[in-house]
Amino acid sequence: MDKRQVVLVVMDGIGKSKTGVGDAVSEAKTPTLDMLFKTCPHTFIKAHGEAVGLPSDADMGNSEVGHNALGAGQIYAQGAKLVNENIESKKIFKSNAWQELKDNCLSNNSVMHFIGLLSDGNVHSNISHLIALLKQTKEEGIKNARVHILLDGRDVPATSALIYVKMLEDAIEKLNDDSFFVAIASGGGRMQITMDRYFADWDMVKRGFDIHVYGKGRTFNSAKEAIETLRKENPGVVDQNLPGFVIAKDGNPIGKMNDGDSVILFNFRGDRALEISMAFDNEDFNGFDRGNMPKLLFAGMLEYDGDLKLPKRFLVEPPQIKNTLSEVLVKNGIYQYAVSETQKYGHVTYFWNGNRSGKFSEKLEIYKEIPSDKVSFDQRPWMKSAEITDDLIKAIKSGKYGFLRCNYPNGDMVGHTGSMFSTIIAVESVDLGLSRLLPVIDETNSILVVTADHGNADQMYETKKDGSIESRTAHSLNPVPFIVYGKDVEIKNGNFGLANVAASVVKLLGIEPLEVWEESIIK
Repeated sequence: MDKRQVVLVVMDGIGKSKTGVGDAVSEAKTPTLDMLFKTCPHTFIKAHGEAVGLPSDADMGNSEVGHNALGAGQIYAQGAKLVNENIESKKIFKSNAWQELKDNCLSNNSVMHFIGLLSDGNVHSNISHLIALLKQTKEEGIKNARVHILLDGRDVPATSALIYVKMLEDAIEKLNDDSFFVAIASGGGRMQITMDRYFADWDMVKRGFDIHVYGKGRTFNSAKEAIETLRKENPGVVDQNLPGFVIAKDGNPIGKMNDGDSVILFNFRGDRALEISMAFDNEDFNGFDRGNMPKLLFAGMLEYDGDLKLPKRFLVEPPQIKNTLSEVLVKNGIYQYAVSETQKYGHVTYFWNGNRSGKFSEKLEIYKEIPSDKVSFDQRPWMKSAEITDDLIKAIKSGKYGFLRCNYPNGDMVGHTGSMFSTIIAVESVDLGLSRLLPVIDETNSILVVTADHGNADQMYETKKDGSIESRTAHSLNPVPFIVYGKDVEIKNGNFGLANVAASVVKLLGIEPLEVWEESIIK
């Protein structure tokens, strides 16, 4: 076993542009990255589509499946692909959760509610899953359903909400008849209501909870009217930041929840589903005052946290990720260190360890979370890169750890704001962090591996069919770097992805990779 420390840096959202259109990575001044590419063994690897377990290479990667692949060394069916398989086989409708919620509605003659992100971004949800659930709801003999929509504009074009509203309303029109009625009941931008993550802003979850459950919010006659009105009142606002709204008839909310109703959160990704799930599921919940909450049965699309057993009911069994990199290192007695700020802390811990909140070893695994600022990231594009670097340098110099990992969230979180100016600064902030790490890597005779989990900052604009350019806030389909600094190694030729990184790391540590893993990128 090699006694040299291996340090892995994940530059979140920093890929390699194929077109040069809106490429904040190339526009940024990155002397450190430039030097690494010129002098170090490196290649570019896939971080989207089939390489991370998604249905096809037309599907964007994301931080969750990306860190799953990095930490697992294997490719598992993920998110949309997993749900697609369950819907196609009808297995989802045979699940205990579906049967329980269905029977609850039938016995109480009550409403089936659906909450989730209305888009086909395939990162948190897919509108096709919602429509399939609505069709089955009608087939089961349930008479009423309501949909509480969260607007995307992040994993899909920034102002595309009305496209998805029309898709849903077209499906609703075909379903509604004398035996069944479904309607959109409430909504709002995903960054304004409901979909907080990592316990950063409970007020955001409460706003959504009050809107969905109690119908407390500004009322409109339709989702289309709400979106168009709110856009006029907030010039330049993108969908993810639109305020919450309630659909009402004769002054009364049409989707207020009542005793005996069933509720399904149809998002499949876990990070932004945990808090709202806690609000519905946990008897001892203390995130905010839920008021006189009605008695509801709640289920998620997936089990969002296997250790917390949250939610109690879920429609699709999650991938059982085993034989992770962390498990192998623990078995070899290697101390590990993981650090990031709040926005990506769960990625280098929970997602890295195969959707596991707990550690494999309390002794050998040390985690550090640096609280993120509660501001729009285009206002502070440097985020906590300096503090992450400070902390990582201290951990490296301690000499205690065999493997250390960190995530710089800047390229992704700032990239999602759509601000090219701020994203350039974000990329430069990551480069500055790397420049501070290199002397410490040299001083401690460590090995540095630099990669990313998906692209984003590398494609801030996109060309429309008419040739015009518009801002892009979604991830890209571009490959990401894999660089080794501090050791003269030979990179193999091949079609590699994020799942190949784990075997590469253990090879640098002098440990034999597991046979079930994807092969090492390093010869």
